[in-house]
Amino acid sequence: MAVKIRLTRMGAKKRPFYRIVATDSRTKRDGEYLEQIGTYNPIEAKDNVKINEEIALKWLNQGAIPSDTVRSLFRQQGIMKKFAEARDKKDK
Repeated sequence: MAVKIRLTRMGAKKRPFYRIVATDSRTKRDGEYLEQIGTYNPIEAKDNVKINEEIALKWLNQGAIPSDTVRSLFRQQGIMKKFAEARDKKDK
């Protein structure tokens, strides 16, 4: 089973709100998911991304592949850097 970390859309019409979730890559965008990792609200100007870092790193270490948007959100929060550092330590 290939696991992806991607956004699932919530919210009202023209007022999007997204959950960052770990899901099987074969499921629908708004279908069931394995675990919720965080939230993203593009409408708010400040503090619009909330991510549980421990859960995100757990899924990345298990081989989950983030979508392009989620990867950029992780990069903004510093999660991709921590993941790369942990992976480099493991390789040494």
